[in-house]
Formats: sequence, C-alpha cells, structure tokens
Amino acid sequence: MIYESPHKTIIEDRQGEPLHLDDKNAQFSRYFYIESYGCAMNFSDSEIVASILAGEGFGSTRDIESADLILINTCSIREKAEETVRNRLKIFNALKIKKPDVLIGVLGCMAERLKANLLEQEKLVDIVVGPDAYRDLPNLIAKTDDGEKGINVLLSREETYADISPLRLESNGVVAFISIMRGCDNMCSFCVVPFTRGRERSRDPYSIVAEAKDLFDRGFRDITLLGQNVDSYHWSNPENEENVNFAMLLERVAKVHPDLRVRFSTSHPKDITDDVLLTMKAHENICKYIHLPVQSGNSRILALMNRTYDREWYIQKMESIRRILPECAVSSDMIAGFCSETEEEHQDTLSLMSWARYSMAYMFFYSERPGTPAAKKLEDDVPDEVKKRRLAEIVELQRNISLEHNQKDVGKVFKVLIEGDSKRSQDDFKGRNSQNKMLVFPKTGDYTKGQYVHVKVTKATAASLRGHIVTDHPNSKL
Repeated sequence: MIYESPHKTIIEDRQGEPLHLDDKNAQFSRYFYIESYGCAMNFSDSEIVASILAGEGFGSTRDIESADLILINTCSIREKAEETVRNRLKIFNALKIKKPDVLIGVLGCMAERLKANLLEQEKLVDIVVGPDAYRDLPNLIAKTDDGEKGINVLLSREETYADISPLRLESNGVVAFISIMRGCDNMCSFCVVPFTRGRERSRDPYSIVAEAKDLFDRGFRDITLLGQNVDSYHWSNPENEENVNFAMLLERVAKVHPDLRVRFSTSHPKDITDDVLLTMKAHENICKYIHLPVQSGNSRILALMNRTYDREWYIQKMESIRRILPECAVSSDMIAGFCSETEEEHQDTLSLMSWARYSMAYMFFYSERPGTPAAKKLEDDVPDEVKKRRLAEIVELQRNISLEHNQKDVGKVFKVLIEGDSKRSQDDFKGRNSQNKMLVFPKTGDYTKGQYVHVKVTKATAASLRGHIVTDHPNSKL
C-alpha cells in the first residue's frame, strides 16, 4: 500500500529492509549506494534519484565500502522509523572515518522534517534533500565537493518528476510501481505526510500511460499506480478543458494491454467512487483488491483523527464495494490507542474488523509525531502498556480473520502471475492473484517468470496460499 499513516507501509517483503541497485558492468569515476525505507512512494522515489544520478555519470554499487556517495531514503511516519535511520547513519559515519571523502546524504520525509538538525546539530550527514528537490542533487553534491553542506527541502506545488524515467531498483522484471501524484491534501491529525510531502498535485495522464506501455514492452506485467490518495487524482488541461479523474486514468492504463495487471494504492474512504468500482468491474486486468484504511472503528476517534467520515459512512462504502465487486478483497489500517481512546472505543474497532472481514491489515499503536495537529492539540494519554495490549488484540483478531479468509480459497482456482522463485525454495514459484494474495506452488512444465498460470489452492495459512498449477482449467491457455 502507499497510504502513509503512523506505521510501516505497503510492501511487506521489503519493509524495513534496505533496497539496493543492481551493479552495472560499465566503469564509472564515482559510485553511489542507496537504501530505502518506509512506504512504496519512498521506493519509487529512490528509482527517480537513481535515474538522476545515472544522468550525472554515477554508477551504482552494492558494496557500501566502495561507494563515494551513500544515500538513505527515509520515512518519518513513526518514531521507530527515525530511530532506524539514525542507527544506520551512525554506521555510515563509522565508514567515513576510514574513507573521509565519502559523502552521506539523507533523502525523503525525515530529511524534510528534521532539515538542518541532521546537518548542524547531529552532524551525521553532508546532504539533506526533501522529496521535491531530487533534481537539485547534482548541485548539492558539487557544493559538498567544495567543502560546503548541501540542503534543499523546499516543497513544490508543481513537481511530479513526470519527465524522468525511473531506474527500476532490485526489479524482478515483472512488477513495477508508477507514481501518479505527489503530496496529500488530507490533514489527518496523526499524520506528517502533508508537512513532509506538500500539497497534492497530479501527474500528466499521458506520461503515466506512456510509462505503463514502456514497462509492458520491457516485459513487466504487474504495475501499481501510487499516490498518497490515488482516488483524488485529478488532472486538467486549461488549453482544451480536458479533465481526467482517477476512474478515467485507471481505464486508460488498463487498456494498455489485457495482459498488464493494474493495481493501485492507496484509497481514502472519502474519495473512492462507484465510478472507480465500476471501472474495476469492467476490466479483468484491474485487480480486485482495494486497500481502504479505516484507522478506527469508533466515530468519535475518527473525528479526532480528522478522517472526515464516521463508522456508519465507512460501512456504507464497504457495502458498495461488496455490491459492485463481490469478489474484491479489502485490506485496511488500524491504529490502537489513539489519544483519549477508551476501552469501549477500542472494542468498536474490533467489532468493525469482525464485520469487515479484511483479507489483511497493517496494525500499529499510536506514535505521536512532532508537528502534527494531534501532537499540538491532543494529549497522548493512553499508556504504552494499554496501547500494546490493544494492538495485540487487534493483531490476534486479524490473524484469525485472515486465516479464515484464506481457508475459503482452498479448492478454488486462481489466475496467478509468476513473479519468481519462492523465498523458501527454488523448487517453487511464487505469484499473486487478483486479490493480492500470495500463492506458492511447485515448478512444473516449462513455465517461467512473467507468465500467467492457473493455480488450484490446496492449503492456506494466515499469510499465504499453497497450491499447484492446473492445465485443465477452461482458461488455462493464456
């Protein structure tokens, strides 16, 4: 998912793990090493940064000790995320003792939030670059080469990096992300994103479709359209009064090719429309999966969070999804122990989860972030031990729901895109179905990564499905 709340995000198998670029055979005079943490947008941004640096003659390396430039793309969504970054910076600085000329840079949300603190007070880095200033990296590097510090954290109302072709990092050649918009206009009281990424601005739809076509031509078969709130995507051309909303964009991308699977993340409950749902229904290659964060099941807490909907409204939106897309899987976010949350209000979250039957969820206890409306106006008064106990109850309930959700798939046959080898065994493939569920199945026949197969589910856990390829399915000849 791309939605950024006070927790980790969207990419479970990458969350908290460093992202590296593939080594290049060409020789370069300077090399850079990059790690990326946090939401999918950060990983997408790292691909933009890599493209900018490649244009300046930098090569990439997996060997941090051979790098001339070390970059870390950061998340500021929770205190733990910032602690992780600081620990990594200490390790980088230890390397700098051995190699004084190496430059260390912080990118992304933490860079914007802490700004000069990282340069002057903590003296951990040479370069600080916010999410809207990546084009300025070459100039900042030149400044640091001359002995100065480089900082640019200015936010923009126009920057979308639409003209930059991202370098696909750690790509399996099958799955890719396309950023369709930047920033966020929602002012959820707990969230730093509007302050670290600025206001919403949508990218030219023609550049998005062109990127999707290019990816398909290069062999990619599964793309995710990214935005803090994709459903509020809106682009207009004042010259001819053309207007494109998210439902229209989704259809344009789906029409690139029937074999190109299209996903999107994340949706805000207040903005997802029946037009989007009907577009999903009309196109088989638009995956039947929606991440619809609820955050709390209690209306008073939702009001304090400034989510702009209440429990009943959210339930109605879920009912619309079930009515139009009965096969659609829905996942969510939950925050335990938000300011002043009572035990009864916590039970409301549990009851909503029981009703919604989410396929999976991202679950965290509330972590106050400096500068947010909640930090300024609300008291973080739920004790940590209560937060952790409530979170444990949420996690346990969702684990049971996810297991039950997956067990209902035993015996069913799903169209699965092979994404590569299973993590646990090279004798197995892994791939996702339209509902974003991961399936693991033995390698048989001459199938390879990037192909579609039909898989019959034989076993389910709370996290994944296991099965085997079937060739006698009516639609097996893909």
